[in-house]
Amino acid sequence: MGQLKASNKEVVHEEEGNIVVINTCGFIDNAKEESVNTILEYVAKKQKGEVDKVFVTGCLSERYKTDLQKEIPDVDQYFGTTELPGLLKALEADYKHELLGERLLTTPQNYAFLKIAEGCDRPCSFCAIPLMRGRHKSTPIENLVKEAKSLASSGVKELILIAQDLTYYGLDIYKKRNLAELLENLVKVEGIEWIRLHYAFPTGFPMDVLDVMKREPKICNYLDIPLQHISDDLLKSMRRGTTHEKTTKLLQDFRQRVPEMTIRTTLIVGYPGETEEHFQELKDWVRDMRFERLGCFTYSHEENTHAYNLEDNVPQEVKQDRANQIMELQSQISWELNQQKIGKTFKVVIDRKEGNYFIGRTEFDSPDVDNEVMIDATTTYLKTGEFYDVKINEAEDFDLYGEALNVETLKPTRKEIKVRTV
Repeated sequence: MGQLKASNKEVVHEEEGNIVVINTCGFIDNAKEESVNTILEYVAKKQKGEVDKVFVTGCLSERYKTDLQKEIPDVDQYFGTTELPGLLKALEADYKHELLGERLLTTPQNYAFLKIAEGCDRPCSFCAIPLMRGRHKSTPIENLVKEAKSLASSGVKELILIAQDLTYYGLDIYKKRNLAELLENLVKVEGIEWIRLHYAFPTGFPMDVLDVMKREPKICNYLDIPLQHISDDLLKSMRRGTTHEKTTKLLQDFRQRVPEMTIRTTLIVGYPGETEEHFQELKDWVRDMRFERLGCFTYSHEENTHAYNLEDNVPQEVKQDRANQIMELQSQISWELNQQKIGKTFKVVIDRKEGNYFIGRTEFDSPDVDNEVMIDATTTYLKTGEFYDVKINEAEDFDLYGEALNVETLKPTRKEIKVRTV
């Protein structure tokens, strides 16, 4: 989008235009289905004359280009994950190397995702990401600091660091795991108030990151670390390079070093060979670990992955039932943890206004996937993108309700009464 704007093209996100570029995902069945449905939707609009051209890019296009060209030929052109210059040429725009890192935000103004690396060297049996994104390639620290400064100058206050694997950052270009040094450089960027870590691989996690987290107030006490399962049998088959014992020890070390840390994880149920005993072990472990945040996926049998050679022998309804059981358990854990927040005050950023509520987040919550803090908009006026101290008065399983402190409250407007006689 930034490149198009630099070529004097009018470009909008998720609004109607005469030329449509669809950025797709090819990771799991649900994401692929959503991508295909979106392509079909805009191809139908093209056939009706509502749009002029449809281009498709991203992971689905990278992975299934030949099939897509055959099945949906009315798309003007398909581009893979590394073919941005070709896509821009098709859109009659020039690729400008000097714009590397320049971008238009598609998130609310106060936060932005900062991708610190591309690709993955991990051998996980169920994952197709290396097929679509290639090998791990870290972005140099100086480039990321430059991008962070640019984002801060545009009003961004929260950076959400992402990669297919944060843990591996720096090994390719600095010959060491260098996430801690990157964080030490990013906290110096003026205007940035929160830095959040997403998608760390458990094996080989650089523990010096926790020292920076504890020392630097800008680093949120939050870590997203997808663990996938806990049964030794399945961890071995998944090629995760760890065990039940090592994973539990790692989490205990996290909590010991940064006691106030919120840990988010994601799990997979229904992996080939997952028995009722394996699932019960996972469920008991979730109950014991009491994760603050947790998501659960059903296993997706992906072509050209190592696990595709295994029999996908857990029925879909069993997969879904197991996912439901995990999320029901997590809902109860989340409710219990949230009750402990009642009466406490947290720093909250306001993301948006929805109906009669301003909706914000604490440092322990990432956008879209975690808890939200609801503040009555009929009695209080708050600015989106700003930080406030909020006292929590009520708590549900995934939502908190609170009042902003030290802000002016709105006076109720007097209703004009009209009497109608018939």
